[in-house]
Amino acid sequence: MEQKKRMIALFILILNLGVTTVTACGFMGFSDTAKWKEEVLLHDGRKIVVERWQKHGGRHEPGQQPGIKDHSITFTIPATKQTITWKDEYSKEIGHSNFDLVAMHVSDRIPYLITTADGCLAYNKWGRPNPPYVIFKYEGNVWKRIYLQELPIEFKNINLVINAMAHEEELVNMGLASAEKVKELNSSLTQAEYKTIVRTQLNPGALGVSCPDWGSSRWTSPKAPSQNSPKRKGMEKQ
Repeated sequence: MEQKKRMIALFILILNLGVTTVTACGFMGFSDTAKWKEEVLLHDGRKIVVERWQKHGGRHEPGQQPGIKDHSITFTIPATKQTITWKDEYSKEIGHSNFDLVAMHVSDRIPYLITTADGCLAYNKWGRPNPPYVIFKYEGNVWKRIYLQELPIEFKNINLVINAMAHEEELVNMGLASAEKVKELNSSLTQAEYKTIVRTQLNPGALGVSCPDWGSSRWTSPKAPSQNSPKRKGMEKQ
C-alpha cells in the first residue's frame, strides 16, 4: 500500500512539473505568442511606449524552433491620443512574416515605421531595396508604403529591438524595455543599416543587400542553379 501511495505521489509531482513547464513556455512565447513593451526614443528626444506582440509559426527546418508567423506594434500618438496598430501577417510565398521592425518615428503627428525584409524571399518580394528598408507611413487611417526619399531627413536613430526572436525571453521577463536597453540589445548587430538610418546605397554584395536576384537571367535561364541547391545553403538570411 505504501509503495502504491509513493507511486501516485510521484505521478502527481511529474504531472504538476509538466503543467508548470507548459505554462511557462506559453507565457514566454516559446510555443505560441509573446507580448512586451518598449520605450522608443524619438528624433526630438521624446519617448513613447509601444507594445509589441509576436506569434510563432510558419515554415522552418526540422528540429528548429519556428520563426515569426505574425507580429504587430501598437502605440498612441501623444498629440492626438490616437491608438494605432501596424501588423505584419503570414505570407504564404515566404513561409513566415515579411519584415523585421527597425525604427518608429513621428513627425507632425504622423507615424512612420522603418523595417527590413525578413530573409531573401521577402527581400526579392519587396523589390530588393537598397538601402534595404521597407518604409510605411500612416496617412488617412491606413499604412502606406513610401520611398526612402519621403522619410523625413531628421529621422536617424534606430529605436526598436530588431532581433526580437533572439531576445524574446528577456523582453517578456522585463515587461518594459527602456530605450537604453533597446540600444544595448541592438549593439551586437554590425550591419550599417542597423546602426543608423542609412540614406545612401550600400555596395553591391554588402550585408543587407547580398541576396541573389532570383528574377535575373542567372536564375531564370534553363541552366540556372536550383533555389534548393546546396550552393544556396545559409543564404536565406541576409
